[in-house]
Amino acid sequence: MTARSRSAGARELAPPPAPEPLAVEVADAHCHLDLMGGSAADAVAAAQAVGVRRLVTIGIDVETSGWCAQAAAEHPDVYAAVAIHPNEASTASLAALAEIARLAALPQVRAVGETGLDYYRTTATPAQQQASFREHIAIAKATDRALVIHDREAHPDVLRLLAEEGAPERTLFHCFSGDAPMAAVCTDRGYHLSFAGNVTFKNAGDLRAAAAVAPLELLLVETDAPFLTPMPYRGKPNAPYLMPLTVRALAEVRGMEVEELCGALAANAERVFGPWD
Repeated sequence: MTARSRSAGARELAPPPAPEPLAVEVADAHCHLDLMGGSAADAVAAAQAVGVRRLVTIGIDVETSGWCAQAAAEHPDVYAAVAIHPNEASTASLAALAEIARLAALPQVRAVGETGLDYYRTTATPAQQQASFREHIAIAKATDRALVIHDREAHPDVLRLLAEEGAPERTLFHCFSGDAPMAAVCTDRGYHLSFAGNVTFKNAGDLRAAAAVAPLELLLVETDAPFLTPMPYRGKPNAPYLMPLTVRALAEVRGMEVEELCGALAANAERVFGPWD
């Protein structure tokens, strides 16, 4: 499938060079293959060349969720997550949610997300977002899928709604944006934390502190491609093949060997999303 980039300007930038491959293969827990330009097959091949064996591509509305489900059906090393993003919560009609539930039940779809709350930049009201989030929690539980959470400047309400509705067995905070105390709250409840390229940014001391204290068995890594490109390529288009930069930064933060961290990250991804066939 050909990706449907929404950022023509990003495509005009020269892509960063491929980093040194990882010796132990990992999975990119969150990317948007449909927004990267080029083909999904090329993105998968480039990632696998550097040890990023598997990818989870994430929907943000009905259209992109359908695209992701189709991409996962065509590529055995890709899984899909489907949802209506909190920024799009005003479109979460009964019909739209029913289609998300239908897609979530497909075998190649392993998560409901990204859903959650975004109080920073959105056209949807907090009430619309919270209602949509509750519905997505219910879909994840009904289909026995992982829940992938988008949480931007909304920590208290995200945690409150998860407690009120009852979090799915496998709950993942994508692009974790909290500090060490927030990480402790989440991991005490058994939630997984996924760290993206912004953990490498100079001003990301709180994120690095959270990554340092998160239990290894609850840790994942992602690109959020084409966004959040890790240093030293911040500002250029991101892609799953750049994830080794974030993995190595996390290993340094945690004082671990890269290979040991990779083994844990791969095992954690399988626990959250299920085994690849």
